[in-house]
Order: sequence, then C-alpha cells, then structure tokens
Amino acid sequence: MEKDRTRTMQMWCAAGLVVTGCGLLIAGFIVAPTGEIHSSVLVGFGETLTFAGAIFGIDYRYKSK
Repeated sequence: MEKDRTRTMQMWCAAGLVVTGCGLLIAGFIVAPTGEIHSSVLVGFGETLTFAGAIFGIDYRYKSK
C-alpha cells in the first residue's frame, strides 16, 4: 500500500516539474525582461525542471513494470 502511494506521489511530482518547467520556458521567451529576473535564468531553470521531471517519469515507468 505504501509503495503505491510513493509511486503516485512520484508521478505527481514529475508531472508538476514538467509543467512548471515548460511554463518557465515559455515565460522566458514571451515575457520582456521588465523585472530583475533575466529571461536566460527562466529558460535555464525551466530546462532543469523539465529534465528533472522527465527523469522522475522515466524512473516511475520502469518501477511500475
């Protein structure tokens, strides 16, 4: 039972990381640099979150088989 809960939590975390990362990637290209955060920082962090989410998702896929 605990294993299923852990896998579900891992899948939600992976999905959240990918969605947040993609959102930051899009924001990095669309939003003009009006604040202190440069668009390259948004793009870099978005790529990192998207990669981490993909790794979580791949790990989830192989653990569930």
